[in-house]
Amino acid sequence: MDKKFSKEEIYTNLCQILETEFEIEKSLLNENANLFDDLDLDSIDVVDLAVRLQQYTQKRLSPEEFKQIKTINDVVETLYSLL
Repeated sequence: MDKKFSKEEIYTNLCQILETEFEIEKSLLNENANLFDDLDLDSIDVVDLAVRLQQYTQKRLSPEEFKQIKTINDVVETLYSLL
């Protein structure tokens, strides 16, 4: 049975991943932070992030869905809609 995560749980886990795995300063993490411009992630980082999020949610983001993601809030909303 799939677990339904709240948006807050997804956001918290996402920020923890970004902080620990990608060494991003906690002060930079907010809902409107752009993954590329504000957090300086590159395409390889985003693929790594997608894999980590898949492990967390047991749901796979399609390449089309991930292309639409720009901000932390976009990631949260997209994952929440998959659950």
